[in-house]
Amino acid sequence: MIAMRWATAFLLSSLCVASPVAACGAMNDPCVLPSGSYHAVGPAWKQSDPPLPAIVHFHGAGGSGTGVLDEQQMVDPALARGYVFIGPNGAERPGNRRSGWRFRPQDTEGRDELAFIRDVLTDAETRFHIDRSRVLLTGFSIGGSLVWYLACHAPNEFAAYAPVSGGFWVPQPETCAGPVKMLHTHGWIDRTVPLEGRPLGNLGIQQGDIFQGLQLWRKLNGCAAVRPDEFDTSGVFWRRRWTTCAPGTALELALHKGGHEMMDEWMPMAIDWFEKQYPRIHAAR
Repeated sequence: MIAMRWATAFLLSSLCVASPVAACGAMNDPCVLPSGSYHAVGPAWKQSDPPLPAIVHFHGAGGSGTGVLDEQQMVDPALARGYVFIGPNGAERPGNRRSGWRFRPQDTEGRDELAFIRDVLTDAETRFHIDRSRVLLTGFSIGGSLVWYLACHAPNEFAAYAPVSGGFWVPQPETCAGPVKMLHTHGWIDRTVPLEGRPLGNLGIQQGDIFQGLQLWRKLNGCAAVRPDEFDTSGVFWRRRWTTCAPGTALELALHKGGHEMMDEWMPMAIDWFEKQYPRIHAAR
């Protein structure tokens, strides 16, 4: 089943190229750039087609873009809804051979991740026909933390942000560049990145409090109240929405009863949320 899906994904990524640029992005064939590399799959397209929306997902510590694309419960719903799915590769961190992301402001060594993802999307515009104005930025664990910091430093760079199980670290930013559209998802019994954060052994670093981070987003989004305006506990996710906020903003917290994990139902929920912010003009093919 997995082999058949990858054969289909490779065909899709190969067919989508309608220019002299060579196809890349399959599991063992990354798209290589001077700043890094990424993997991607997407629907077939022609030059006359409207550009495609895209989902960029940052892996957790020690992960890879190929590992992300192997997550069938995420990739398949994205492809079925007409999205290009992009899995960038983290760089080896200084003093640590495991791949990861540089996101804390006090970390001065390592790759400029905002510049890297800009490079990825510029390349993917040609290779995969993506619409830069409809990019949903997502990530898991420290990939989710990277999403929080990119949202803070470049809120208008991407259409919306949907981090999972990762947020700000201590010290939390005192302010950010502007309001956002954000859906944050977290496990109720997450012990790796608890909702309240935790110190990491003797490393002298500490994960931040998700609720404290949401307080900052409410302020930046101009929300009228501390308490959410809407609650929904009818499905897998227990959802809390702040709706009386500044126009053009969105803020929601989705909790589930699990731990530090990506729920199978997450991608369809995230796409539904994203398309509520940016309704699709052209239906998925």
